[in-house]
Amino acid sequence: MTAPLISARATAALQNLFIGDALAMPVHWFYNVRDIDEAFPGGIHTFEAPPLFHPSSIMSLHSTSRGGRKTAGGQVQTDIVGAVILKGKEPFWDRPNMHYHQGMRAGDNTLNAYCALTLMQVMNKSDGHYDRDGFLQAYIQLMMADEPAHPDTYAESYHRGFFANLVKGLPADQCAAVTHDTPSIGGLTTIAPLAIGERLSGTPLADTRQLCREHLALTHPDASLAEVCDAYVDLIDGLLFRDSDASVPELLLKATRGLPRRELSKLVDGNRPEREVIGRVLSPACYISDSWPAVLYLACKHQQDPLRALQINAEVGGDNVHRGAVLGVLLGLTHGAPAGDLFAQLTKQAVISEAIQKLVTY
Repeated sequence: MTAPLISARATAALQNLFIGDALAMPVHWFYNVRDIDEAFPGGIHTFEAPPLFHPSSIMSLHSTSRGGRKTAGGQVQTDIVGAVILKGKEPFWDRPNMHYHQGMRAGDNTLNAYCALTLMQVMNKSDGHYDRDGFLQAYIQLMMADEPAHPDTYAESYHRGFFANLVKGLPADQCAAVTHDTPSIGGLTTIAPLAIGERLSGTPLADTRQLCREHLALTHPDASLAEVCDAYVDLIDGLLFRDSDASVPELLLKATRGLPRRELSKLVDGNRPEREVIGRVLSPACYISDSWPAVLYLACKHQQDPLRALQINAEVGGDNVHRGAVLGVLLGLTHGAPAGDLFAQLTKQAVISEAIQKLVTY
């Protein structure tokens, strides 16, 4: 194992995070795979812009003043969407079947990927180390900018809950809000840059694991998600510093949570179509109990073809954007090269590439 090999793995992992996110974006939260086939008859092979009509969208049911859904009656609350975050985007929230990422271009990244980019930029100002207060300040600036600092229209429940608490006067490190979907795969999007940056900077694994837990709790305070976060950090470390490719399947299966290892092995070795495995056996939704095993399943099943794995992830729908970001990291660590030639086609490729290169060279 050489330093250039470790650097190549780390670079590919972070590049794939943004590839997996952007590739799945046009069919994010499509829950009927027939709708995906109708919108993209040839499948998802490259970056695409989102269609105007989103058949599964329930964005109009989501609260613009806090995390979670709208509630009938009750006290009128201050809008967060439009007034505090996502300025200028509130009108899109009241329209049925509006795409969550309306107006974005092919190769654009979604909001959580921008949070990962923000974290890398903050770490690069601290010699590759995590700066909690620096991240919180940069996160708030990203979200509250008067001139949009990201192209997205939608903010997950955790973003809205965080800023609802912030405008109430809570300290930034105490603004995490708990809703039904707090234990979701989206919470892991920023973990890989933190774990990779710290480990390459010489931080012990146990300390890195603890930093990742503390970072996760700023926005996703949930015990079950924290346990998966531990497994994710250990898996990142194992894949990054492994001596032999032969250990990859063992490392992936060892990381399983929420689904017995034996059952995951059966799914990987079986001949069921991916849309049956992630759709009937495992839910395609955001909840970590199913989304984490789904990521490991795709990483094991298609570890020899990273681009195809990310394409399949997009085509099974559900919360494929955040699954894709996490899956991309694992595939990059496995192969030491990005998936296909898509990284150069990201709309923010230059900015992302600079942040990655700085992070992996400390």
